[in-house]
Amino acid sequence: MNTLARNSILVRLGRRILPHRTCVRTASSSSLQKREQLKEGPSLQDFLRGTTEAETSTVYIADRGKPIPYIAPETLRGQKRKVFLEVYGCQMNTNDTEIVWSILKAHEYHRTVNLKEADIVLMMTCAIREGAEDTVWNRLKHLRLLKRKRETNGEKPLQIGVLGCMAERLKKQLVEKEHSVDVVAGPDAYKDLPRLLAIGQRGQKAINVLLSLDETYADVVPVKLDRKSKTAFVSIMRGCDNMCSYCIVPFTRGKERSRPIKSIREEVLQLENEGIREITLLGQNVNSYRDTSDGSLEDAPKEATLLAPGFRTVYKSKVGGLRFAELMTELAEAVPEMRIRFTSPHPKDFPVDVLEKIAKYPNICNSLHLPAQSGNTQVLERMRRGYTREAYLNLVKEVRRIIPNVTLSSDFICGFCGESEPEFADTVSLIEQVGYHAAFLFAYSMREKTTAHRRYSDDVPEEVKQERLRRMIAAFRREAERLNSLFVDRTELVLIEGYSKRSRTDLAGRNDGNVKVIVPAGQVRSDRAADRDDVRPLGVGDYVAVRITGSNSQILKGEPLYHTTIREFYGNA
Repeated sequence: MNTLARNSILVRLGRRILPHRTCVRTASSSSLQKREQLKEGPSLQDFLRGTTEAETSTVYIADRGKPIPYIAPETLRGQKRKVFLEVYGCQMNTNDTEIVWSILKAHEYHRTVNLKEADIVLMMTCAIREGAEDTVWNRLKHLRLLKRKRETNGEKPLQIGVLGCMAERLKKQLVEKEHSVDVVAGPDAYKDLPRLLAIGQRGQKAINVLLSLDETYADVVPVKLDRKSKTAFVSIMRGCDNMCSYCIVPFTRGKERSRPIKSIREEVLQLENEGIREITLLGQNVNSYRDTSDGSLEDAPKEATLLAPGFRTVYKSKVGGLRFAELMTELAEAVPEMRIRFTSPHPKDFPVDVLEKIAKYPNICNSLHLPAQSGNTQVLERMRRGYTREAYLNLVKEVRRIIPNVTLSSDFICGFCGESEPEFADTVSLIEQVGYHAAFLFAYSMREKTTAHRRYSDDVPEEVKQERLRRMIAAFRREAERLNSLFVDRTELVLIEGYSKRSRTDLAGRNDGNVKVIVPAGQVRSDRAADRDDVRPLGVGDYVAVRITGSNSQILKGEPLYHTTIREFYGNA
């Protein structure tokens, strides 16, 4: 304690941090400014700067400007410690968890699906809405009680880690608010997890929320969490540059960067060898994919990014690199018997060449996600979406011209800052005019750091938001029920994914349009030309031709006709 400023900080930490330390309060004019800054108590960074080396051992925060503390290589090994993984949020979080598990498995950690057996609990979190974070906070309370119970009973200790977007958004606040958290790792810090866990094992808190300009985990082969599934996620790009005013993603996921086409192709071919029948390409803005790796730049034209007509960006046009259309072509031709889907796109990145590639290849699903967010041009302007209602409707018209049997899905937010009743009515009318087979509908939840948080007021009352949400849901369901009824009496190609949740006598799968189809389990003809007696049972991963016999707003019901393949089905369609 050799400075007055340090004394001031430690006094304010008080019993919460240093209960056994005595401090002398010393008034000084040089400390008045710092005292004013620390009215609400010091942050972790202030604590680290104002304490001795022995005192800072309780928290480690990764910092590019500081050397990485030495960790003996043997301590990075998991020594068969058991990890329990929990996933919250989007498909990207599922894929990130598979990346995390691949990294830990390579360091001799074991996985358990039994929480009672776990040495470590890692939670992959979402920060897109307040409700998503509330779910995690409530879960952390339960884990804190479990951790204390083990300590009280002298059982093996429990490490708790928070990963992903919530970790990136809250950073040090996580360990300040919830003291049971031992490890905090943002989306670009997963390779550092073995070191963070080793630090945490010594009784420290360990935090790494550094964002990267180039990390894509292209060199990490994800290990599937569900080994029985015949579908898989493949991450092709990370981050987002769109800066929509309501969205926290650019702040939690960083700038856009894409994996090389070569590494994506290799992963997809490996998945095909493992029996995977369908992949979903993932990215925060998946169709803005742009491979700028060294090898790709030699062959790529030095052209600016093409946008859908009537759409604009908040950033300068990007030049060069291999684009989404080239990636889709490469994969469609490499794995002709594997279905290809992708999410989540931005409508601006659907120029004609991308739509034409989707229409050309039968294994690229005719199912597009076109997130509108609002049906009102003024609200879209406040959201910084980069298009008008008319431009969006023109894109829908172009999509349906090029891909006649396309199914559409979307995202909508009601109750955004300043949204009036007439503005909301435009959203309902857009839902009714376009017609979506699936939609993700939410009441607006303001997020700190976003442009909306800085510029606007969250002035739509919560009860109004909820009433508008109910109206959106009702409008969507009416149209979805009508659209699904159009499938009746059609023959659809369905990939069987497993048993129906409601009955073990039924199987569930999805058609090309990503609509769930329920069929009775049993045996069907082995191919289209087979005799009635030439049958084999339906199983997970089988492609089967199904005649649709019934529908509602959520599912289709059908009669399985025969086993088939993608090329055979569409060659005969």
